[in-house]
Amino acid sequence: MAVQRMDNVLIVVEDLDAVIAFFVEIGLELEGRGPVEGAWVEQVIGVSGVKQDVAMLRIPGAPGGVELAQFHQPEPVRSEPRVAPANTLGLRRVMFAVDDIDAVVSRLRAGGHELVGELVTFENAYRLCYVRGPEGIIVGLAEAVS
Repeated sequence: MAVQRMDNVLIVVEDLDAVIAFFVEIGLELEGRGPVEGAWVEQVIGVSGVKQDVAMLRIPGAPGGVELAQFHQPEPVRSEPRVAPANTLGLRRVMFAVDDIDAVVSRLRAGGHELVGELVTFENAYRLCYVRGPEGIIVGLAEAVS
């Protein structure tokens, strides 16, 4: 028995619209969005009284994506600083391979997002950078060097 694929990563957010727009600027597509509540979700996540909106973003033509959840009930819990440094324990970033890193970074900067560090070339194989999006979300971008 083996893992078949990674389906998605869940990010709990406060401003669902802003975070959707950020991931769409990277190049993901909004697959669906809507309310989620009821006994089934409470049983799965182990939290009672859940009322949330969820959005699913997919990578065009590829498996995997990002699921976003905005909780209305119960109130979300903040467990770390909003702008956590790279060495903070826990999930730090999601990485995407892109075909034109300069174009993606340009679109993100136009939307008010900045690089965490610098855009660098690693061993003449990849151009890499981290971008900080809304709510302190960090996304890594990688473009293969031809």
